[in-house]
Amino acid sequence: MDRRSFLKNTALGGSAAAATSLAAPAYAQGNRTLTMVTTWGRGLAGVHDAAQYCADQITAMSDGQLTVDLKAAGELVGAFEVFDAVTAGQADMYHGVDYYFLGQHPALSFYSQIPFGMTFQEYSNWWYIDGGKELGDELYSIFGLKAFPCGNTGPQSGGWFAKEINSPEDFQGLRFRMPGQGGEVLGKLGASVQNLPGSEVYQALSSGAIDGTEWIGPWADEKAGFQEITKTYYTAGFHEPGPNLNCVVGLEVYESLTPAQQSIISNAAQATNIWNMSQFMANNGAALQRLQSSGVTLREFPDEVWDAFGAAAQEVLQQNMGDELYKKAYDSYRESLASSASWISRSEGSFRSQRDRVLDI
Repeated sequence: MDRRSFLKNTALGGSAAAATSLAAPAYAQGNRTLTMVTTWGRGLAGVHDAAQYCADQITAMSDGQLTVDLKAAGELVGAFEVFDAVTAGQADMYHGVDYYFLGQHPALSFYSQIPFGMTFQEYSNWWYIDGGKELGDELYSIFGLKAFPCGNTGPQSGGWFAKEINSPEDFQGLRFRMPGQGGEVLGKLGASVQNLPGSEVYQALSSGAIDGTEWIGPWADEKAGFQEITKTYYTAGFHEPGPNLNCVVGLEVYESLTPAQQSIISNAAQATNIWNMSQFMANNGAALQRLQSSGVTLREFPDEVWDAFGAAAQEVLQQNMGDELYKKAYDSYRESLASSASWISRSEGSFRSQRDRVLDI
């Protein structure tokens, strides 16, 4: 039983609870302002854009019945404090990536990104069709929350490094910024892993506090200015092939909305999901060309390094299997991934390889 159900059932006697369950839900009346906090510094390319787009869509689609007041990281609470702010009622909703909050529950990794995990399309298949949403509702309700996919960066780059990576041993002692389970993988390879909010990464890299960082991809990385500090850029990473951003609403807030308003939040998040993914993917190609023109060297990790990533990732993914909900999410996620990948690799994967060969792209 989750803590919300426990509190409800202990506060009401059996007959009173039965009577309450038969009563019509009480919806708040009139126009409302909902406070959204985020894990993003104001102006961070793509990710802050997704939060703002969702906020604006909710306001517009509700014809002003719901106005979303967006507070970027640090304006009301810090980037890593938004989860607690919403569970405590200090804010009504947050926008962010939930691998920042694995201390709350390790299964949140599946609703953000796991190493060697799902692409945007594969995650969408799991969430909307293959049971991911139902498991997500179960997980988030423990904390009095309701989550909606609300943005995706597409495949993220391997990151910016002060020196070339030629073997797994090159990670020994490397001070590297990477959150979530991806960071745990690098930790197993001997890296000193840092978990920094996006708005603090440039300063840490430029000051020498860290030796390297991943962020998102060419467009967002260029906007952040990392090419001003180092010219060594690994374009493919193992850690976030399609990281999911979420709009997460306090469950009591969500249940106080009318069914139409609840639908607006769901559809605004879904619209943001598609728009944000398109935003990143449309901008990355041109940004990559500009980075090359500015002297950035594009690199790929050797197979030996990929193999080390993979072996460490399996260790990380298995370490929470004693938690029942984590294991249930893991099994569901892997089953959906295997099903989706078996078709996508034989259809879109083969087509794209042949298309790019024929068109010389």
